[in-house]
Amino acid sequence: MNPYIKRVGRNRAKLKKVSLDRFRITVFKSSRNISAQIIDDKINKTIVSASSTEKDMKKDKKKKTELSIAIGEILAKRAAQKKINKVYFDRGGYKYHGRIKALAESLRKNGLSF
Repeated sequence: MNPYIKRVGRNRAKLKKVSLDRFRITVFKSSRNISAQIIDDKINKTIVSASSTEKDMKKDKKKKTELSIAIGEILAKRAAQKKINKVYFDRGGYKYHGRIKALAESLRKNGLSF
């Protein structure tokens, strides 16, 4: 089995044991774009999402780290509109560093707690 997939499953299983009453923020990044979404695991539905592929984000050219910070701000505002403030951060198989760290810090700064 692919070690990346094993790591993702291991991280997610640990997080689900600890955080039963919270929503999950999951992150996906490619070489150019980044997206994040808040998921309710009880009903397996995405509640809020934000991505760098949205029309608003494509207008102005930003560096990838700046893009991550902007996505964090947008996702936090959309979550606040849905009255979501407690979540847990599922980084998937990515290291908590660089763009993933920038996104997480931006989410925290804009009102989400995890």
